[in-house]
Amino acid sequence: MKKLILASVSALALLGVAACSDSGTGGDATTTQSTNPPANEQPMQPAPDATKPAEPAPAAPAQ
Repeated sequence: MKKLILASVSALALLGVAACSDSGTGGDATTTQSTNPPANEQPMQPAPDATKPAEPAPAAPAQ
């Protein structure tokens, strides 16, 4: 019984290592580097009143 448990634990560990390992073949073509926008697009400009803090709406009169 002890050998069966040890074999099961070893098999699970081997499967875990195999699932997490990177074989290096057929990897994805994604990149983590930033990309530059096309030359014909201008970056967005902030709104003119972006530095002004927001003002609360006026309170309705109590009735």
